[in-house]
Amino acid sequence: MARDVYKFLIPLIGLTLLFSALGLGTHPLFWIPAVILFLLSVFVGFFFRDPERDIVADDRSIVSPVDGKVVNIEQNNGGSRISIFLSVFNVHVNRAPIAGKITRQHYKPGKFLVAWDERASVENEQVQMTFEGSRTIKISLIAGIVARRIIPYTKAGDTVAKGDRIALIRFGSRADVFIPSDCTIVAEVGEHVKGGLSVLALTGE
Repeated sequence: MARDVYKFLIPLIGLTLLFSALGLGTHPLFWIPAVILFLLSVFVGFFFRDPERDIVADDRSIVSPVDGKVVNIEQNNGGSRISIFLSVFNVHVNRAPIAGKITRQHYKPGKFLVAWDERASVENEQVQMTFEGSRTIKISLIAGIVARRIIPYTKAGDTVAKGDRIALIRFGSRADVFIPSDCTIVAEVGEHVKGGLSVLALTGE
């Protein structure tokens, strides 16, 4: 599980046990909050899952930093922007798209528009990161209407391997990945991708 889970899960489990004990010894109505708290505990454990993965080893591959659905691919003279929407059912631990050095990591306050709204890329709260490796890859981890906090695991100056854990976005959200123009986009709109496993683009090398 992701490292942040315990601050949510331990209180929920404790309250579940408390109300269960009250339901056994005091009044059966205490079983109602006990069941609700148990279901919340299961959801929190499911949401904060952090599975181990065999990261794509090919040096040419730029992998997805997140699990989710590709909702937009926008091309311009400077390259491409791939937008990925994460639902509450996706894994929310984020991973490095390439091996290299994080040369910039910037927190940008903002709104909490629904994550699939294109305005979210500009107006929503987000953490922007730049990776310098075989290419310069930029990503924005964006909060949504449900997601209210992005927890970076890294800082500017850190060196990461491809697929290393770099952040956690709590609950539904979005990620924008900026790919240089000399790379070939292989992801498609509507595709469901997984962090560290799905290839978004290939370098020309």
